Amino acid sequence: MIDNSLVTAVEEAVRRAAAAEIMPRYQQLAAHEVLEKAGPYDLVTVADRGAEEHLAAALTRLLPGSVVVGEEAVHADPTAYEAIRGTAPVWIVDPVDGTRQFVRGEPEFCTLVALAVEGELLASWTYAPALDEMAVAVRGRGALLNGKPLRSGSPAPGSPLRVAISHPDYTTPEQKQALLRLSVDGVEPRPCGSAGLEYLAVARGELESVAFSWELAWDHAAGLLLVEEAGGTDRTRTGERYRITGDNALPFTAARDTATAERIRGLLAQD
Repeated sequence: MIDNSLVTAVEEAVRRAAAAEIMPRYQQLAAHEVLEKAGPYDLVTVADRGAEEHLAAALTRLLPGSVVVGEEAVHADPTAYEAIRGTAPVWIVDPVDGTRQFVRGEPEFCTLVALAVEGELLASWTYAPALDEMAVAVRGRGALLNGKPLRSGSPAPGSPLRVAISHPDYTTPEQKQALLRLSVDGVEPRPCGSAGLEYLAVARGELESVAFSWELAWDHAAGLLLVEEAGGTDRTRTGERYRITGDNALPFTAARDTATAERIRGLLAQD
C-alpha cells in the first residue's frame, strides 16, 4: 500500500493544502475568522477548516476506499472518530496543529497527516510551512527531515532530560499529579507547544521526551511514528505502547530512546 509514489503524492497534497488554505491566512486572520470550541485554549480558524476539507478530498482520491478522521470533522460529528477502529485505511488529519501559535502569528505550527490500517500506523507527514520543514516517516523505512535521515540518538550521560508536557487545562487532577512528578532532579519539564513539532524535536534529538495526558489520535499519530522511525519509542503509564484506537493509560510518553522512555514512564507511574 505504501509505495514511494504514494508517499510523494501525499507530501505534495499536504504542501498544496497549506499553500492554498493556511499560508494566505498566516498573520492575516481577522477576528471573526477565529472561534473557540471548548474554551480559550481550543481554537479553530477558517484555515483549519479549509485545510482539512482540502486534505480530505485529496487523500481519499489518492487511496480509493480510504476514510478520513480529521479534528474538525470529528468536532462536528464525534461518531466520525470510530473510523479509526474500522477496517478501511484511515487518514488521521490535524490541519493546523498549534492553532494558538498560528492565531498569534507565530511560525511554530504544522499540518499532521498519518495513514493507519486496523490500528497500525504505516506512514506520517509533519509539515511546518512557516519553518519550511517536512518530516516523513514510513514504517520500517526510517524517517526523513527535508529529505535527510532523521535520528533521535540518546541523551548525553548525566545531561538533564528535557520534557514537554501537557497544558494543565487538558489534565484531570490525577494526571496533573502524575505530571508534577516529573519535577525532580535531572528532569526539566516545560509546557508543550504544537504537539507535532514537539515530536519532531524528539525525533531530531533536540528534546528528550514528551508527556501527554490526552490521546486524540490526530495530535499524536504522525509524531509517534516519526519518533519510532527515528530510533525512539513510546510508553503509556502502565508500560504498554500507545494505541491510536484508544483506551491508553494516561499520561503517556514518547522519548529519544528506550531508557529515557522508561525513566519518564516510571516517574509518571509512581504512587
